[in-house]
Amino acid sequence: MKIGVVVHGPNIIDSGYALKLITLLSDYGDVSARLGGTMGRTAVIDASLENVIDITRKLVPSDSLKIFHDDGVDMIFLLNYGKSDVTGQVFGYKVYNHFTEKIDENNIPIIQIERPGEIDGSIIPWNNDLDIVNELSAKLNLDVVTPEEVYDNHIRQDNAGLNQRIVHGVSPGENIMVNSVVIGKTDSDKLVLIAKDNHIVDIVGGELKEHGLEKLGEVDLDRAIIKTGLLRHAKVTPRVISKNGSDDFSIAFLDHAGEDVYKFRNCGAVITIGDDTTLISSDILYRFDIPIIGITDGDLDKVVEDGFKAKNSYIFEVESGFDDVCGKEIERIIFTDNLICRDFSDIDEVKDKIVEIINNINCKYKINYID
Repeated sequence: MKIGVVVHGPNIIDSGYALKLITLLSDYGDVSARLGGTMGRTAVIDASLENVIDITRKLVPSDSLKIFHDDGVDMIFLLNYGKSDVTGQVFGYKVYNHFTEKIDENNIPIIQIERPGEIDGSIIPWNNDLDIVNELSAKLNLDVVTPEEVYDNHIRQDNAGLNQRIVHGVSPGENIMVNSVVIGKTDSDKLVLIAKDNHIVDIVGGELKEHGLEKLGEVDLDRAIIKTGLLRHAKVTPRVISKNGSDDFSIAFLDHAGEDVYKFRNCGAVITIGDDTTLISSDILYRFDIPIIGITDGDLDKVVEDGFKAKNSYIFEVESGFDDVCGKEIERIIFTDNLICRDFSDIDEVKDKIVEIINNINCKYKINYID
């Protein structure tokens, strides 16, 4: 029997359960595993699991499910470790339904294992009633939760308005990230985002951040990836691996959505615009020993517990509100219409050019060097 396993998020990996479950499922057949989502990549790298969990492609979880479906496996498991049973089960519901929209024939069992090891952990047979579900429920001490229970307990109320999105399992004081952009902060344990004409216009249970909404722009609220709180909770020792590529020095430009930074893992340095983008990107690039030049204005929303930075990085802290202004000028002058530039010999030469650009903007700034 061929079994496909989709691993989502860093928590299931950091907890050790991703490897435990893959090993357990190997007793039932030939297992192949791939990542669904992006933030789990650093966890896979830190755990040295690249040869166990495929992280070569950036895929949303439903696309990872579809790949296994198209490969004709006999069974697919979705492994997740949400903040709570509510967030995990709602996540699975949305992933499963997005997956069914992408396929013609729903003939392969999809089984979710959620929060293993926790008292509220569960196993959800999304489209099947197989003996293996009860066997794993007993072995893992997990309750079997039906799709109907998930819908009745958590989803039914979501149908109240087409332009509303209820976000489950939040706590006061958490950052709200929509498609990797911080757009506000919660002040309640109940959160509703409200959109009009594909733009978020209001919020219940939190406070919106106008600058974040400008960066986000248009969004399909039904399909948006929404996260609250820290992207990764575990305290870890990051694993640094050698980067591949030529000896030619190149720099890349990234102005938002730090999770896309993996495509620049063979560059000599990356220029990052904005506090959150700089924090997320530097933490990822640390694993590949790639320094950054971050343009920030001190408006930081903490999205990872520890933000690592490679040595020889430079962090520019400019006047409030000027990070995007400086970023647009840097992109215009250095990168023109390509997000990778090879016109410099080293990072210090890049830093000097950025100093020149910012001085011409007549903006106050200070520079921090990571040695």
